[in-house]
Amino acid sequence: MTNKLLQRLTDELFAADQAGTYKRLKVIESPISDRIKLKGDGEVTLLSSNDYLGFANHPEVVEAARAALLHYGASTASVRFICGTQDVHQTLEADLARFHGTEAALTYSSCWAVNTGLFAAICGTGDVILSDELNHASLIDGIRATAKDVVRGVYKHSDMADLEAKLKAHVDAPSRLIVTDGVFSMEGDIAPLDKIVALAEKYDALIVLDDSHGLGVMGATGHGTAEHFGVMDKIDIFTGTLGKALGAGTGGFVAGPKAVTETLIQKSRPHLFSNALPASVAAAGSKSLELLEHHPERVEALQAKAANFRARLKELGLSPLDGDSAVVPVIVGETATAIRLAGELLDKGIFVTGFGFPVVPEGEARLRFQVSHAHSEEELETAALALRDCLNAASAA
Repeated sequence: MTNKLLQRLTDELFAADQAGTYKRLKVIESPISDRIKLKGDGEVTLLSSNDYLGFANHPEVVEAARAALLHYGASTASVRFICGTQDVHQTLEADLARFHGTEAALTYSSCWAVNTGLFAAICGTGDVILSDELNHASLIDGIRATAKDVVRGVYKHSDMADLEAKLKAHVDAPSRLIVTDGVFSMEGDIAPLDKIVALAEKYDALIVLDDSHGLGVMGATGHGTAEHFGVMDKIDIFTGTLGKALGAGTGGFVAGPKAVTETLIQKSRPHLFSNALPASVAAAGSKSLELLEHHPERVEALQAKAANFRARLKELGLSPLDGDSAVVPVIVGETATAIRLAGELLDKGIFVTGFGFPVVPEGEARLRFQVSHAHSEEELETAALALRDCLNAASAA
């Protein structure tokens, strides 16, 4: 690297530090659960994890991973199409397809890899992709990666009138795809899938649903946002992750028609050029799906805890964003404010993350609380009171 490049990077980092927006990695010295040991801070309550169902350190999930590690080794050291496919991968993919009610499923190294490799592989000349403006960055990047003769459009967040107008403008396109998150990770709200399905049927469009924050969280049995709306059989392509509610650590998947998964095996660059999931991760994913299907009461308990936490914040005079998910954001203004408040909460034993620009719009920085089945009502009450105290102190300053 040139001296000028290094100097520019150094100056940018210094400016971020001075502005109070510098991100520092926090080191965890224990398994993920409701309480963790944080290097330099001791034991704290964790409200920043995607481990919604408490599966990341569930003994049966850990044992499934351990047994697979001993049987299959650390990795295949290969991409899937060379010598990277083991029977444990096929088992997981069959489990995912069955869970979603689809013909097939295919795993990737991450959901980021899925979303960035999906659209370029399946979309052709003149096809139209319409994406919610608040979709995850991986969907945005994946859509941008399509060929220049693919038509890309963005509709206003959950605005069905805007979506319909854009569908109507492209009725002559070879194919139309509506792309949406199920649960929007920074807002905590959910896509109106019942209305999206109605428009998809009216305009002969396919639906691509990334339900990374909905799987295991939404719906009566944790089948996700589509189950919440009763439209599981109306979603054409699901994408998601093994690393949130399923707690398997890493890995993503796509579930849908076999023509889609087979095309991805042939053409999707992240799948072609990334190593296969470790067998331990695949085995953990299958075990987590099994636990989810056999214990829907965990989902019900999680939903109740998230709803109660959101309601309690409102009782305390705070203003969390409305929603039905386990993501409970509280807008605090500027990025530096969010990071400072996160630090103050950590001093009180509450580990929550502040998010600012460019992750969210300028002036809409927020603290994002993520409720887990592992949390006790006492822990959530303590967190709510700590947030109230920090915000009141900030207002009085």
